[in-house]
Amino acid sequence: MLFKQQAWLRQKLLVLGSLAVGSLLYLVARVGSLDRLQPICPIEGRFGGARGQAEFPLRALQFKRGLLHEFRKGNTSKEQVRLHDLVQQLPKAIIIGVRKGGTRALLEMLNLHPAVVKASQEIHFFDNDENYAKGIEWYRKKMPFSYPQQITIEKSPAYFITEEVPERIYKMNSSIKLLIIVREPTTRAISDYTQVLEGKERKNKTYYKFEKLAIDSNTCEVNTKYKAVRTSIYTKHLERWLKYFPIEQFHIVDGDRLITEPLPELQLVEKFLNLPPRISQYNLYFNATRGFYCLRFNIIFNKCLAGSKGRIHPEVDPSVITKLRKFFHPFNQKFYQITGRTLNWP
Repeated sequence: MLFKQQAWLRQKLLVLGSLAVGSLLYLVARVGSLDRLQPICPIEGRFGGARGQAEFPLRALQFKRGLLHEFRKGNTSKEQVRLHDLVQQLPKAIIIGVRKGGTRALLEMLNLHPAVVKASQEIHFFDNDENYAKGIEWYRKKMPFSYPQQITIEKSPAYFITEEVPERIYKMNSSIKLLIIVREPTTRAISDYTQVLEGKERKNKTYYKFEKLAIDSNTCEVNTKYKAVRTSIYTKHLERWLKYFPIEQFHIVDGDRLITEPLPELQLVEKFLNLPPRISQYNLYFNATRGFYCLRFNIIFNKCLAGSKGRIHPEVDPSVITKLRKFFHPFNQKFYQITGRTLNWP
């Protein structure tokens, strides 16, 4: 009899222990999902209306990870989306470039902010004639669902260097905010080359060395016909944009600093977009294995960029690097002068 009572007691304690563990795990999940969330967050500036008039529920962060995710998978009805006041709206800010400057990292980091919703894929609406011919409603339907007070942001780095794009974006929204993330021009050109090289190697194709592409073998001068070099002449492309938009509608992000010290750069972008400061050091942690910062949305959900980011660059002849930096120097100085931001480039 005593043995049966002890067995019964052990079973009872086991059940109670399981309930306690389950409750603890539930609380941890709740804390994680509610982390950083406050009941009300005012949105100031042109994106949210007059100061103090618009209010934005930070619970939107939960919907971005829940309801919106389910809708993209087809598990949520359009009626449910309507009831939650979700819409597909045109971007109020676009990351227009530059290629290999850190556009994906910038977009993912800005998505940490509960008032920002990102388009997951590059849309290539303004730089692709076939897509552009489909019209602005086609473009809108490529956007994610969001609350009206949120800012939808897309990124297509080809926009920066494509001649027709500034006028096309201007016709859509002449007051849109434009983000340009740049890296030291020679480093960016080598990164550009490295991505193409990797693609060739996957297909078992041969490819020229960087030095042969970047330097004209006939003149021994920098080959400005090479696209990776042309893209790094930032001021030439920016001048075309300035025919349509004032410099105040652009914000320059230091892509090199975003790699080593991302928070100050993100805080500058928050200010430019008239967003309340919400991204903190808590949201960014350095991953020693990957060699760059990863994202922390809460204590449960973390995210690192794809493994293709941070490719190892091939060794390049130092004399070619010196020649390229000398070539880019006057363009860099003009870029600093136009934008009002001086970067620590050699």
